Amino acid sequence: MPRSLAARIVQDPSDGFRHLPHLHTQAPDLHVSFDVLGGGRIRARMAGPAVPALRGTEHKADLGARPDEVHGASARLCARWKERFVDFQPVDDQGRALRDRQRPFATVADLTAAPEHELRAVVADLVRGGASLLFDTLLRGDDVQTAVFRSYLRSALSQQGLRIRFDSDLHLPWPMLCVAADPSAGKASLDTLFARFLGHRHQIEHTGDAYAWIGTPRTTQSQPVVSLNHDVRVGRTTKADAVAKVLADGTLCTVRTTYEELIRDFEQPHLDEQLMYFWCHGEFVGNAPEPPVLAIRLTDGTPFDGHTVRELRADYRHSSFRPLVLLNACYAGLAGASADRSFLSRMLIEHGAQGVLGPLIAMPQAFAAEYALEFITRYLRADANAGRITHDLARHFAAQYRNPLAFTYGLHGGMDAQLERANGGEA
Repeated sequence: MPRSLAARIVQDPSDGFRHLPHLHTQAPDLHVSFDVLGGGRIRARMAGPAVPALRGTEHKADLGARPDEVHGASARLCARWKERFVDFQPVDDQGRALRDRQRPFATVADLTAAPEHELRAVVADLVRGGASLLFDTLLRGDDVQTAVFRSYLRSALSQQGLRIRFDSDLHLPWPMLCVAADPSAGKASLDTLFARFLGHRHQIEHTGDAYAWIGTPRTTQSQPVVSLNHDVRVGRTTKADAVAKVLADGTLCTVRTTYEELIRDFEQPHLDEQLMYFWCHGEFVGNAPEPPVLAIRLTDGTPFDGHTVRELRADYRHSSFRPLVLLNACYAGLAGASADRSFLSRMLIEHGAQGVLGPLIAMPQAFAAEYALEFITRYLRADANAGRITHDLARHFAAQYRNPLAFTYGLHGGMDAQLERANGGEA
C-alpha cells in the first residue's frame, strides 16, 4: 500500500545555478555595443529580435569615427542642452533680457504656458544635435559595412517601445540622441519633435562591465528599505519635502545628511537597501594629471566619489547591497570624455547596485524634484521596473508638461530593477 515518506533536504544541488543573473532578467529587444579597440578604432555590433538575423554572419562594422571626436561631440551636445534650453533667456526687440522671464525653462517644471514657438525652435535645435551625434559623427562613413550597419540600426531605432541596451566603452547620452532629423524639423509640432528622441521612443540602459554582479540574491523585506541622502540646503523652494514624505511613507527609511553618516553605513558589510536616493550637488573634482571624477556633497560639503565607494565596499562585493540608486545631482549620469566621468555610478554598480539613474546635464532643481517625486512614487508602488518607469516619465513630462528634460535622465544599468516584498510578490 503506497504511503508518503518523510524527507529532509540536506543539500541544494541547484544553489549555484539559481544565482545566475540571466535567470532573473529579460533579454533586450536590441543590444548594441561599441567597443574601443587598439589604435582608437571603434567596432560596432548589434543583435536582438529587433534586427533581422543574418545568414552566416552578424551585424558588425569597424567605424571611421575615433573616440576623442565622439566624446567631444557628446560633450558639445550636453553643453548645448544647458546653453540653449536650461539657460534659455528671452529678449526684447533690442536684445535686452526680459526681467519678468528669467530663464523660463529652468525655473518651473511645467512649460505648458511657455510660448509654443520658443519651445519648438529650441527643441528642434536639440533634435538636430542629437541626430547629428549619432548618424553624422559616430556612425558616419560610406564603406559598405558602416552603411549597412547604419541602415539596420536606423530602422530598429525608428520603431517604438523597444528595450535597448547600449553596452559600450563609449559613454554617450543615449536617451538624448535622435532618429534622423527632418529638414523641416523647425516647422514640426512639439509632439513630433519629442517623438524623435530615443528616450521618448524606447526603454534604454547603458552598460559596460562584464558580470558586474553575481552572488546570492538580495534579501527582501516586508517593508521597502530606502534611504534619503541629501543636502538640506538644496531645493528649499521645490517639491523636495514632498519627495522626502513619499520616500518615508510605509518604508524603513534612513536619512543621512553628512559624509560621516554615509561612510558609517557604506562600510557596513550588510548594508541592505532597495532604493537609495541622493538629493545634493554634484561637481567634478580631480588632482592633475588625473582626470576629474564626479563627487557629490551632502550638507557638510565633504566630497563623496567613486573612490570612496571602492574603499568602503571592496571587501563586500557579494553582499546584500543591491539598491537601485537615484542620484539626483547635477551631471550624475553624465556621458563625458571618458569612463572616469561616470566613475561614481560605475563603482556603485561594480559593488552591488542594480543600477544608477541620474541626469546627464546640470539639472534645474525645480524639474529634478518633480522628476524624483514621480519616479519614487511609481517605483515604491512597484508599477513597473525602472526601465519602464523612466520611459513612461519621459513621455509623461513631454506630453503633460511640454518639457523634454526627462530625456536627460540616463539609466546606467538597472533597466530590470523592480521593488519586491518578502512575500515574493511585488510591493
